[in-house]
Amino acid sequence: MINRLVENIRKTGAPIVVGLDPMLGYVPEQVKKKAFEEYGETLEGAAEAIWQFNREIVDKTWDLIPAVKPQIAMYEQFGIPGLQAFQKTVDYCKEKGLVVIGDIKRGDIGSTSAAYAVGHLGKVQVGSKTYAPFDEDFATVNPYLGSDGVKPFIEVCKEEKKGLFILVKTSNPSSGEFQDRLIDGRPLYELVGEKVAQWGEDHMGEEYSYIGAVVGATYPEMGKVLRKIMPKAYILVPGYGAQGGKGKDLVHFFNEDGLGAIVNSSRGIIAAYKQEAYASYGEEHFGEAARAAVEAMKLDISQALEAGL
Repeated sequence: MINRLVENIRKTGAPIVVGLDPMLGYVPEQVKKKAFEEYGETLEGAAEAIWQFNREIVDKTWDLIPAVKPQIAMYEQFGIPGLQAFQKTVDYCKEKGLVVIGDIKRGDIGSTSAAYAVGHLGKVQVGSKTYAPFDEDFATVNPYLGSDGVKPFIEVCKEEKKGLFILVKTSNPSSGEFQDRLIDGRPLYELVGEKVAQWGEDHMGEEYSYIGAVVGATYPEMGKVLRKIMPKAYILVPGYGAQGGKGKDLVHFFNEDGLGAIVNSSRGIIAAYKQEAYASYGEEHFGEAARAAVEAMKLDISQALEAGL
């Protein structure tokens, strides 16, 4: 799957992943109104609203981007109907030829981790039949329980030719409380990065490993160090746009071939119509506003890479 992600990035010229993280407050009133008229102000109504919202965003952006990243918590908050909307979103994006990164941030041990891996990336046995429950292409994984929590995911990835993005240095302000702690004089995130590179050596695609890393755009200098530690790991970079990251902050995340990183923007794209720069589109044309935001992000990143690489 890493080969397909790289192929999609080359084809679109956009190392961008759209985060499909649909808070109900991002959904325009006309979309909610229609969903509530059909299902009422219920969990089913909320789930229908976010599904219809997602579909419009995807319809207006799929040809510009290589991948999407639905964050499962935004769906789980609406219970079973929300998970059904998550499944519809995954299936629809795959129909459009997009690579789907399931942002699930799972991390447990033994059989529990194996069950998460099977549920999101693999196949589950039911009697004489097998099923792929959510069937994302990649998943995000929290490594802080150690190898016990990661290896079951790697095993499923090898079977299914799918991939992982492992949390190394996250974009949130308090990440340093643990991730920056020094161990034998080195920050913990560097040691995690070394482990990611080690895990990835045994699961290589044509150019890059199936085992990637998550490193926040808000820490460009740390990204420079981690790029060297993990030369064959694709880096998923959150924190662009709404969290403060800009194109110029991203240069060090990429390799000299212009590959090696994919940058996430969530509300900066899906809720673009709420921003002053795209307010002229209005709620009625929120999909077109999202498309314009993708085009602006693509230009920002490409100009930064041309200047910096």
